[in-house]
Amino acid sequence: MEPVTLTTARLLLRVPTPRDTETVLAAVQDPDILRWTTIPSPYLPEHAQGFTEQLVPEGWANGTMFTWGLFLPEGEELVGMLSLTKRSAGTAEIGYWNTKEQRGNGYVTEAVEAAARWAFGEWSIDRVEWRAEVGNHASRAVAERVGFTIEGVLRSSLVHQGVRRDCWVGALLPSDLGLPSTAQYRPASQ
Repeated sequence: MEPVTLTTARLLLRVPTPRDTETVLAAVQDPDILRWTTIPSPYLPEHAQGFTEQLVPEGWANGTMFTWGLFLPEGEELVGMLSLTKRSAGTAEIGYWNTKEQRGNGYVTEAVEAAARWAFGEWSIDRVEWRAEVGNHASRAVAERVGFTIEGVLRSSLVHQGVRRDCWVGALLPSDLGLPSTAQYRPASQ
């Protein structure tokens, strides 16, 4: 698939390219990003280069992972990163991080909703899953503000820095955003 650019009221969501390698490298040195994501730690220049030159374009080309850099339109300051990864037919997993300098401004919440709307409307996704290590309250707050339903804890589900960890899991359905689904859905209560 050709890369897609999205816009929100305050953001430009575009594919990170090799020109963004140094910016990504600098942002990911933040201990909170390294603590709560599965990004390699330490995060080295070759990791950033592989991300912008291989991982991101290959994901778009083969339709398995769509990654956007979250930028302020004026000057294109990087404020975060977001990816949607196809997990199975009709299901994608979302992951995101926010730069230290721009936390608390609601940018990631805005971007997550925009990306989910795009996935539901353009990518024929009927379920967006969110996972985060138990204790990552900032990530959970974003998911809940967007409308994800927290479904529980998956024991020993994440591997981070060589250690298996429990994670929260949640899901967003098209109906949570007032959108139609591409597949019929029958809740357990029916």
